[in-house]
Amino acid sequence: MNPKILIVDDKLENLIALEKVLNTFDVDFIRATSGNEALVMTLMYDFALAIVDIQMPEMDGYETVELLRQEEKTKLLPVIFVSAIYTEDFHIVKGIETGAVDFIPKPIVPVILRGKVRVFLDLYIHQTQLEKLVKQRTNELKVINIKLEEEVSERKKANLIAEEAKAKAIAADKHKSTFLANMSHEIRTPLNGILGMTQILAETKLEARQKEYVELISDSGSSLLSIINDILDFSKIESGQIELEELNFNLKKKIDQIHKLMNLKASEKNLNLQFKIFEGVPEFVIGDPLRLKQIIINLVNNAIKFTENGAVKLEVSIMKKSEESSKIMFKIIDTGAGIPPKAQKKLFKEFSQADASISRKHGGSGLGLSISKNLAKMMGGDIGVISEEGEGSTFWFTAAFGIGNEVTDRNDEITHSEGEGKLRKLRVLLAEDNKINQRVAMVNLQKMGHVVDIAENGNIAVEMFRDNLYDVVLMDIMMPIMDGIEATSKIKKIQEDQVLKRGIPVIAMTANALKGDKERLMAQGLDGYICKPFKADDLKVELAAHFNITKT
Repeated sequence: MNPKILIVDDKLENLIALEKVLNTFDVDFIRATSGNEALVMTLMYDFALAIVDIQMPEMDGYETVELLRQEEKTKLLPVIFVSAIYTEDFHIVKGIETGAVDFIPKPIVPVILRGKVRVFLDLYIHQTQLEKLVKQRTNELKVINIKLEEEVSERKKANLIAEEAKAKAIAADKHKSTFLANMSHEIRTPLNGILGMTQILAETKLEARQKEYVELISDSGSSLLSIINDILDFSKIESGQIELEELNFNLKKKIDQIHKLMNLKASEKNLNLQFKIFEGVPEFVIGDPLRLKQIIINLVNNAIKFTENGAVKLEVSIMKKSEESSKIMFKIIDTGAGIPPKAQKKLFKEFSQADASISRKHGGSGLGLSISKNLAKMMGGDIGVISEEGEGSTFWFTAAFGIGNEVTDRNDEITHSEGEGKLRKLRVLLAEDNKINQRVAMVNLQKMGHVVDIAENGNIAVEMFRDNLYDVVLMDIMMPIMDGIEATSKIKKIQEDQVLKRGIPVIAMTANALKGDKERLMAQGLDGYICKPFKADDLKVELAAHFNITKT
């Protein structure tokens, strides 16, 4: 069934013109020649989008949309206003305040209207597919749970059968966790387009109001990504997929990086953010720097969020130390309102916050502290809180590390080198089927000075690689006709036959973010890995890792 678009205009010729402009889309148009008729149509059909003329007799477009926003069914329906006379800022602002998502003046520029309609149709299709998939999987899980409950109820008398039922229950739980993790791929793909294009837009010349709107979009997208990452981490922990890395890293430098990262957020609230490392804490340790950073940022971010005045302080001290290992204490101290004893008991439970008003006011998944607790325990430590109402809070956690040696981080070397020079101009083959993500990658690469050719699937990528000489291939994994794994395999065979093309790196650019995905892809012939959504710096670092940096 095609998506439906409601077009509202009191003139039949305008309705016909709109349908002609948008006839390239697989949609059904529902006409309305007045505001009242439009309201009736919304009771009869579900719409992906409404295009509404402003100047109509009896009920104008503003009043029509205001009434639509009062109904549960249409309060979130995207509306684009079109008008031949209301082109001043006052009317545009009024249209947005009324509830429209965009405003297009007449005469309509077809390419602009089609572009805007495509965005909302894509969002509608993704949302519809996601809702269907979630509903389907939820029903499947319900059926599984019902069957398990029946089996447990029937076989309680036999210990062996009871253990079997318990194993099935655990399997069903892991199935749920794996489903959540796989869903992250479907969400990350469009989110890469949203965050990527927002970053590109932010670097263009914008008016103050436009810049504010872009920042709001970016902040919202980053918040959504944070929630997705929390859910993904939680599902990994539930299904036992997280394994800590054992890397030699500079602890003091890592703490300094976190301080710089969080200081901007603290300064926005006029809070004094202090980081103190006590004497005796080793500079170089062996452990997982990414997961350590995750816990610290989680706790510092919470402290900033719930502190209105005063300061937030991180203190790092040594608890135990031997020739081979050290146990380190991290304290995050704030001058916030404090936490009641009853609420403290809920803090480290999954999907739980101190009270319901917190999620309404500050948002969040309710998983951050639960994830931090699990990670701290995996790192050989523990986590807790000391707090009194009106006296602030102290969150603490401990972690065990091996004793490290002085080391220079690869990313630091790349960043330093980039300060002195830049990558040479590269010819890049981009294999990507998603149009928006094609645009995101292409704009970022072109801004770096590289030349980009696009292949819409793996089969085209193989043919283009066979017929042309490229410096690097950026390969999406999930593509129609031929996926990225098969395409990479065929490219490697071409490299065996054509001497000039040997050694050209094929780098995965994918939304696959499950534990082991990177390792699996590298084992199947990929030479590098970039996870969506990515930032321009991620792309720079990965390319710099494969190519020499020349002096400018």
